[in-house]
Amino acid sequence: MTAPDVLISEVGPRDGLQSVKATMPTADKLRWIDALHAAGVREIEVASFVPARLLPQMADAAEVVRHAATLPGLTVMALVPNRRGAEAALAAGVHKLTMPVSASAAHSLANVRKTREEMIEEVRAIADLRRQIAPQVRLEAGISTAFGCTLQGEVPEDEVIWLAAQCVAAGADESGLSDTVGYANPAQVRRLFRRLRAEIGDKAGAAHMHNTRGLGLANCLAAYEEGVRTFDASLGGLGGCPYAPGASGNVVTEDLVFMFEAMGVSTGIDLQKLIAARAPLIAGLPGEPVYGMTPEAGLPKGFNQETAHV
Repeated sequence: MTAPDVLISEVGPRDGLQSVKATMPTADKLRWIDALHAAGVREIEVASFVPARLLPQMADAAEVVRHAATLPGLTVMALVPNRRGAEAALAAGVHKLTMPVSASAAHSLANVRKTREEMIEEVRAIADLRRQIAPQVRLEAGISTAFGCTLQGEVPEDEVIWLAAQCVAAGADESGLSDTVGYANPAQVRRLFRRLRAEIGDKAGAAHMHNTRGLGLANCLAAYEEGVRTFDASLGGLGGCPYAPGASGNVVTEDLVFMFEAMGVSTGIDLQKLIAARAPLIAGLPGEPVYGMTPEAGLPKGFNQETAHV
């Protein structure tokens, strides 16, 4: 079986669920993750290892990781803000750790109560921990608010690239760029990812785009044209950042997969089964708005995913 042209990393079970007030029952989470896996999704950020008093939606993180790790061929990711979270995630059996490192000084303090420099040291500590007890686990430092910040406004591009390079130097396997508050535009995305690749080479990681201002897919396409091949997205567009005012609307996984498949770029994901995976999401969060143009409109007449990228 040939590898897909792009990797779509589903972040709804973490990024999506931490952004809603309701708590999805664990059984519904597991059904949702099973449905995503059945559709061909091969990387899922399933949880965040943070104190349950801060995010009760993530109180079952270890149980969710343990279940997801039984699904064949699935890379199970979890977000960890600090070493304590990393210890718990590694004990649960994650395959990949992601760390939120804010390019915005103001957002860093609001989100993780640490300065950017302190977060670089946290990356170093987690990289050392991983090396000692689970060297096979990968570590990604996602540079959040890389394209602007609702708290601070403009985030200098030089600081974004500096921070990504510092995280890699501290031991991260890769560093991607996140448009946490939907400020990015395609020209900016091209410029920053080009600079990121020039600075850290093949350690340049995923594009995490939000559709807050309607530019999510355009920004993903711009990143693809700059060589990015991993994209974060959320089923039904669920999610945002509870510590960044105005952050909403992750790129909709269904729309992103359709865009790539229609272009002849394979994702390895079955669109019909992906759309069907909305059912356990909706059942687990009744009344929560879900988005997506492709599920609402349906696939175009005559569209055949099997022949789209022959």
